[in-house]
Amino acid sequence: MEKDKYIGMMLDNRYEIMEKVGAGGMAMVYRAKCHRLNRYVAVKILKDEFATDPDFRQRFHAESQAIAMFSHPNIVSVFDVSRSSEMEYIVMELVDGMSLKQYMQKKGVLSWREALHFISQIVRALEHAHSCGIIHRDVKPHNVMVLRDGSVRVTDFGIARVASSQNTLSQEALGSVHYISPEQAKGARVDERTDIYSAGVVLYEMLTGRLPYEGDSPVAVAIQHISSVPASPRELNEAIPEGLEMITMKAMCADMDKRYASATEMLEDLEEFRKNPDINFDYDVKMDSSELLLLEKKNNELKRKAQAEARMSAEPDERREHRAANRRAGKVTILAGVMVVLIFIAGVSYFLWDFFVKDLFAVVDEISVPDLRGYDVDYARDNFPEFEIVVKDYETSGVYAEGVILEQDIQHGAELKTGGQIGVTVSSGTTDTKMPSVIGLTRVEAEAELDKIADEVTFTVKIVNVESTGDENRVLSTSPQEGETIRDGATVTLRISTKAAEETTEMPKVVGLTEAQAVARLEGADLIVKIKYVESDTAPEGEVVFQNYNEGSALAKDTEVTIHVSEGNGEPDVPDTGAIGGNSVSVTIPLPLGEGEVSVEVRLGGVTQFTGTLEKSQGSFTRSFSGTGTQRLEVYFDGIMSYSTELNFDADGN
Repeated sequence: MEKDKYIGMMLDNRYEIMEKVGAGGMAMVYRAKCHRLNRYVAVKILKDEFATDPDFRQRFHAESQAIAMFSHPNIVSVFDVSRSSEMEYIVMELVDGMSLKQYMQKKGVLSWREALHFISQIVRALEHAHSCGIIHRDVKPHNVMVLRDGSVRVTDFGIARVASSQNTLSQEALGSVHYISPEQAKGARVDERTDIYSAGVVLYEMLTGRLPYEGDSPVAVAIQHISSVPASPRELNEAIPEGLEMITMKAMCADMDKRYASATEMLEDLEEFRKNPDINFDYDVKMDSSELLLLEKKNNELKRKAQAEARMSAEPDERREHRAANRRAGKVTILAGVMVVLIFIAGVSYFLWDFFVKDLFAVVDEISVPDLRGYDVDYARDNFPEFEIVVKDYETSGVYAEGVILEQDIQHGAELKTGGQIGVTVSSGTTDTKMPSVIGLTRVEAEAELDKIADEVTFTVKIVNVESTGDENRVLSTSPQEGETIRDGATVTLRISTKAAEETTEMPKVVGLTEAQAVARLEGADLIVKIKYVESDTAPEGEVVFQNYNEGSALAKDTEVTIHVSEGNGEPDVPDTGAIGGNSVSVTIPLPLGEGEVSVEVRLGGVTQFTGTLEKSQGSFTRSFSGTGTQRLEVYFDGIMSYSTELNFDADGN
């Protein structure tokens, strides 16, 4: 098998591609490690065959823009977007869970309580997207991720469009034909109600365990969405409350005007039903549905007759008569054979029943096992006394209250004799997670600690910057505090230290002052003085001959400044250039930009005049040089010649 070229690749020197976790029509999805924040993420990369197509690149980029607009707990989050001439990718949160489709395949028909829990979150996500002007257009259980705590994330806005866009029956739509809306199937204009229809199909599938329409081809299924009405959910699963059936059918109404006008409107009905499962909304959808169903049957009958007549008319008269005669003769022969076989089977069956089987069933009374998931265990025992319901295990849950049945060891629908035992797993209550100790950690370290409990409870992190004189980028305090409970859906606040604004002072001029005068002036400016004593043949003992910051420089208070104080006559600290007499030239030399120290050497005519270490932040320094004629001045920073000029000592005015 050819190795995936992206595995092991480092994107933007930050995201290391670890493994492939999925693929869609336009892109591939990989698990990657973000080395900057030390966390795992999902990276969605546009496929090679589309990377050179401007239209597909634009659609892929539109997806990132669409999702980046969202900030909602039920929509997958986008962390980063990259676009170059070679490739495009989106960095999203890595969702630890499975798709709703996989979840349904694993569990079969969901209880109406679980279906209500999931659909409410899906519709909340759509409500937020619609408020941003975005229609998903591909709502299906494959694009809904179920997390361990029971929350969901709607993902894959790959064919999303802003609300004003036109719709066509694209390949993506045909690929999702079981959830397509009638207006999408007809290539008509779509709006928010398109997503509501698809959400209704998802709810239908969760409640009944089957899709509303099946067909031999995508086009056949699409036609049914336009002209047919599915069997009502309660016909397939009588345990579904009537109110939830009404919500499902209203959301799936082929007539857009009779559908929910908005996700908010559908959410209101879901909430009303949650509060009172016995509610009856009394929506008038059955009459229209029956008429459409009759129309569909009539159309199908006409099609079959027309096809049969077309085949018959295409054959010669002799062949048709011969075929009819063969059919009549064949029917007689087959009928006789069937009668003989049936008589034989009846005789054998009676013999076996009378001698071997009859007594085995004399006292057996078996009934169908109900779906107990979502019921309180005491309620289930009271309402299903024909079974012995035994608690085998307890599990914490981020969704269900204490005492609610989560799993059962005998699948609902199986046959079990009266008095038989059903083992159940019961919720021990919602998960309570404690706030870890993060005081003193950096922001990245603190977020890494919080990531360790992210599987236990859902929460958001809020960062508050606080000026501090201590170490920068450290956690000063948290809310909740260490050891306190983090509830599901809570906000965890981290107060992070930032560097406090520094007070500044102005560097005074102290060259030419006595040591005592210079110290007093510098300390009066809230500066720390460092003194270095040097020999000088030009300045009297005790006089300041050098300061490492120029007069007027803005310095932070308590900055250390260095001054050189003359020790009196001795060897000259500026070597002789070899010139006899001559003029003096004062030169201001700029220092390199930035912070920190730099080693400085100044040469005149090839002879070193000054060496020392200066602070870059002082900007420049000034020195006077004596000599005759024209000589080259060279300045070296950290051993590299960085500044050079000609000094003319004979020019007037120097």
